[in-house]
Amino acid sequence: MLRALSILFLLVASPAKSVAAETILLVGDSLSAAYGIPAEASWVALLQQRLLSEQYPYQLVNASISGDTSANARSRLPVALDKYRPAIVILQLGGNDGLRGLSLAEMKQNLAAMIELVAKRNGSSLLLGVHLPPNYGRRYTESFHGVYHELAEETGTPLVPSLVDGIGTRNELMQADGIHPNQKAQPVIAGRVWSGLQPLLNQKPGS
Repeated sequence: MLRALSILFLLVASPAKSVAAETILLVGDSLSAAYGIPAEASWVALLQQRLLSEQYPYQLVNASISGDTSANARSRLPVALDKYRPAIVILQLGGNDGLRGLSLAEMKQNLAAMIELVAKRNGSSLLLGVHLPPNYGRRYTESFHGVYHELAEETGTPLVPSLVDGIGTRNELMQADGIHPNQKAQPVIAGRVWSGLQPLLNQKPGS
């Protein structure tokens, strides 16, 4: 069901020494909302497990909504920031903008505004890019993917270039709809996100 709220994943890492847990807020769409797969097998759950196993004092809150566009997410971000006061915000958005052929300029503007808002709250952002299916045309897909690189360069935001590059062309890693990765692909995605997230985990919020 489009725009159905995903299950909120909450994990508090419990290292041997007593440390107050910071919050990581994930704002995304169906690629982060465990669409079509068990929640416990999603890349988000795998990321939670890694935070715990490596004893990072962070709790992960998944506020992803299937079907969300960058505009939708931008409108709800202030409430989420007030509620969770995250040290790190992971932004996994844009796929629905691209699939619906929405303005790439507006998508970029929305994501830039979200990054700026996080910075004003003394948080750090991590941007997760995606690739569109090739049937959308080379010109549009290249421009779409370029938005993430432009934002990373212009704002200094760490970027994971694509969650699904090399996955979307492999049928054994995709669901029947050809858009969403299946359960087998989740460890690959979790590893990509971890590579972008880990450098932020040892930084002070807002640094």
